[in-house]
Amino acid sequence: MSDMKTTQNDGDIQAFLANVEHERRRSETQTVMDMMARVTGFPPKMWGDSIIGFDRYEYSRADKSKHAYLITGLSPRKAALTVYIMNGFKDYADQLARLGKHKHSSSCLYITNLANIDLGVLEEIVVKSVDTMRERYH
Repeated sequence: MSDMKTTQNDGDIQAFLANVEHERRRSETQTVMDMMARVTGFPPKMWGDSIIGFDRYEYSRADKSKHAYLITGLSPRKAALTVYIMNGFKDYADQLARLGKHKHSSSCLYITNLANIDLGVLEEIVVKSVDTMRERYH
């Protein structure tokens, strides 16, 4: 199906988290991971060697090759907790305005300290993204 580097695997999530250097980042990852498991109804799975993902969708590229990727997920990066919002942020202006201190790129939300954001708003973003991705790909 795919020769992509970041694919779902049987990696040990707890062992991965145990190797996260900063205790706060580990704890924050666990908090967001628990919320994502509840929201998606799926257990966490490792994707590649540093992403924890939930659910999956399949898509075809322009060359007709088929690939799979996580519907939502997170990664405890050194600089920030990265939350993957796969449909991007075009329709999230209201939520982003209420979220608190963060940065984002096309599909990544960067949170340096979970205490500086509204967890309820983060959950709104994840729920909306998961619903959107499931409507498009399931």
